[in-house]
Amino acid sequence: MKLLIVDDNAAVRRVIKMLLAGLAADVYECADGTAALALYAAERPDVVLMDIQMAGMDGITATERIRAADSAARIIMVTDYDRLDLREAARQAGACDYVAKDNLPDLLGLLLVPDTRRN
Repeated sequence: MKLLIVDDNAAVRRVIKMLLAGLAADVYECADGTAALALYAAERPDVVLMDIQMAGMDGITATERIRAADSAARIIMVTDYDRLDLREAARQAGACDYVAKDNLPDLLGLLLVPDTRRN
């Protein structure tokens, strides 16, 4: 599995990477939505773990743009903000799941579920 972690906090990226060690053969990281678009286009990861609030392009906008370019992109929002309005915005943007950072172990279960949208 190829994984892209998008978060403006390097410590959070490290924690996620350690938590998911062994699940992904390749892990790419970046700190904002603009870099996420470029990395997604270059590497075509199987899953993107996307923060919402970041400097520059936020995660909702980046999710919309990635999904516009690849309707099968699997994007999971990973955020400090567990609010209904943000969950709905993420869903509208094309995110397939939403995980609060205080529940990071939930990512393991989500990543072990096969993605039926890809061929």
